[in-house]
Amino acid sequence: MATERPLLQVALDFVDLDRALLLAEESVAGGADWIEAGTPLIKSVGLDAVRELKRRFPDKTVVADLKIMDAGRIEVEYAAKAGAGAVTVLALASDATIAECIEAGRHYGAKVIADLVNVPDPVSRAREVEALGVDAVNVHTPIDVQMQGLFPFDTLRAVAGAVGVPVSVAGGITSETIADAVASGARIVIVGGAITKATDATAATRALRTAIETGQTIESGLFRRATADTIGAVLAQVSVANVSDAMHRGGVAPGIYPLAPGMRCFGRAVTVRTAPGDWAKPVQAVDQAGPGDVLVIEAGGVAPAIWGELATNSAIMRGIAGVIIDGAARDAGDIRRLTLPLFSKLVCPNAGEPKGFGEIGASVRISGVEVHPGDWILADDDGVVVIPGAQAVEITNRAMDVLERENRIREEIQRGSTLAAVAELLKWEKRSG
Repeated sequence: MATERPLLQVALDFVDLDRALLLAEESVAGGADWIEAGTPLIKSVGLDAVRELKRRFPDKTVVADLKIMDAGRIEVEYAAKAGAGAVTVLALASDATIAECIEAGRHYGAKVIADLVNVPDPVSRAREVEALGVDAVNVHTPIDVQMQGLFPFDTLRAVAGAVGVPVSVAGGITSETIADAVASGARIVIVGGAITKATDATAATRALRTAIETGQTIESGLFRRATADTIGAVLAQVSVANVSDAMHRGGVAPGIYPLAPGMRCFGRAVTVRTAPGDWAKPVQAVDQAGPGDVLVIEAGGVAPAIWGELATNSAIMRGIAGVIIDGAARDAGDIRRLTLPLFSKLVCPNAGEPKGFGEIGASVRISGVEVHPGDWILADDDGVVVIPGAQAVEITNRAMDVLERENRIREEIQRGSTLAAVAELLKWEKRSG
């Protein structure tokens, strides 16, 4: 299965056929070579997805991403009869299953691609499935692993150097990284979200095609995935609502809101626990915080105020990104003019006294949500969300994924659809019994 030039394959990982077909049309117009009926799409509507894609694009290779694990002969046979020019089998499957897939593929005219996803030793298994007779192998970093900031290029280079069959690659590829994928040995580059979540999928596909052909890095803006060093760059783009969705509607500290509309902050938590009305520890914590940190203050959720204009000036001088108070603040007008993002449960004119009770740098609870030192905080007009430090990379990336999907849905609505229609709500209502 030699390829004269690297091929661009678009992965249609939808559950709704109409949306998949719309994206297929846009991506083909932009230069996609192969069209993949993704696993979610086939699970949702079956091989009708393959039939319809082949009917609409008879000159394109349609890939049925079945991820076969057993019953290889029958699954390949019926995918090929539906119009699939290529079918995927998991390299984790038994040699017997892979051999059945290969025999059926040769009989019915479909290429068989072995997906190395989650294989413990991908290089050794790639050699083994090549010896069995597969047409290609796929180095695949699955979505849930991508969200942890992991990418496939090291494995791609090792596999491409070990086998003679074409190697495909999938896993968070963008126009910024696709040239590296080709340089690392990929002959087929599989792109999902960077096309299917783009507001203009034709332009996005064209940019990917250009990057393949020129070896250039083309800025994409979105579709990047954070690592531990780049969390802040992603949080700068997403909202509290995006993060809450990424956390399965969790992480939100209810009842704490911005002092003024448009206030927004993010950063690592410097935690403070103080007695109601005792402003000593919050003020002392300013001196211990650094640029970009967010003060998170547990103050009992009640008045009197433990923060005001003078503390705000101190925080600004330290470069603090924002202040979150489960309690009360005062000097609201002055703080609005100073523009330091401040979020509190209450505003009142009376201050407490600096008695010095409490501590800095301990775990605290704000509105019932536990916050540890070093957790990430994001706050905007909707309120405050706490991102546990140990999960920060994954949650941040899932929040970006939420934003990207919403951008595409918004585009489809603005073209004349509605949210109910795009989401096919009636189709996906839970059935009883």
